[in-house]
Amino acid sequence: MTILVAGGAGYIGSHTVRELVRQGYEVLVLDNLSNGRRELAGEAPFVQADLLDREALRRVFRTHAVGAVLHFASLIQVGESFADPRKYYTHNLTTSLNLFDAMLEAGTRALIFSSTAAVYGEPRETPIPEGHPTRPANPYGRAKLMVEDILRDYERAHGLRSISLRYFNAAGAALDGTAGECHDPETHLIPNILLGALGKRPRLRVFGGDFPTPDGTAVRDYIHVTDLAEAHVLALKALIAGGPGDVVNLGTETGHSVLEVIRAAEAVTGRPIPYDVAPRRQGDVAVLLASKAKAGKVLGWAPRLSSLETIVESAWNWHRKSA
Repeated sequence: MTILVAGGAGYIGSHTVRELVRQGYEVLVLDNLSNGRRELAGEAPFVQADLLDREALRRVFRTHAVGAVLHFASLIQVGESFADPRKYYTHNLTTSLNLFDAMLEAGTRALIFSSTAAVYGEPRETPIPEGHPTRPANPYGRAKLMVEDILRDYERAHGLRSISLRYFNAAGAALDGTAGECHDPETHLIPNILLGALGKRPRLRVFGGDFPTPDGTAVRDYIHVTDLAEAHVLALKALIAGGPGDVVNLGTETGHSVLEVIRAAEAVTGRPIPYDVAPRRQGDVAVLLASKAKAGKVLGWAPRLSSLETIVESAWNWHRKSA
């Protein structure tokens, strides 16, 4: 049985490919390379194709005995989703529908969906449980929630079982320094801090200094990318074993403010991180923490590498090596 990883040349997808290969799975990577890098997928068989190309998808499923799919292929920039919602609904909704339809035609009925805790919007309680109301504050989160709703309908009507994994800030890099975060443009905090320390980025902008948090900057739940990869494989095992569809948060329940991350980076790099405070971005909320209770109960998952120090150290090793 082949495991198809859509978006497997991207950041989280490529780390999950490595974990699947390490555990002995036969993996096929599909990516259009708009944001991914071919080398990050390693030695796994690779197909360059776009999920908007329905015939290319059909060929993949006709050629390979795909038993399950992990779906990472999406656009992820919240700010861009406000500026160009059409792009986000096209690429995060239409592409998903094409993939699900190709799966149904081929008889593939198991899917792990890379969702986001942005589906919750402004939190009413922290850490956020899966039963929290879903009121996304931006088109990116709304598109992801729509896909989750589609998957529920597809399971009920067509037997396509899925587990949607909701998480916030993936961070860090492989501990051996061979894979890490390399978006273009880079919008995530930790790589921008570290690239700035290497002289590869201009002075850091901190968006919002007046949030109702201890230091006025936004607090987020940072999860090491290897921990996320392990969770995706555990979810896959649960579906392959015949488990039902579900929605599961992946979080540490520990938040770090932007200024805390900056201080951690200064400690790891030994370099000052100058920054300027800019206005809040549209759709940003003060604190976002995802509960990890259900993930532990349902998947047997717990984060191992998600201390802020480990995240920053591993990312720093990657960026120094790849700069």
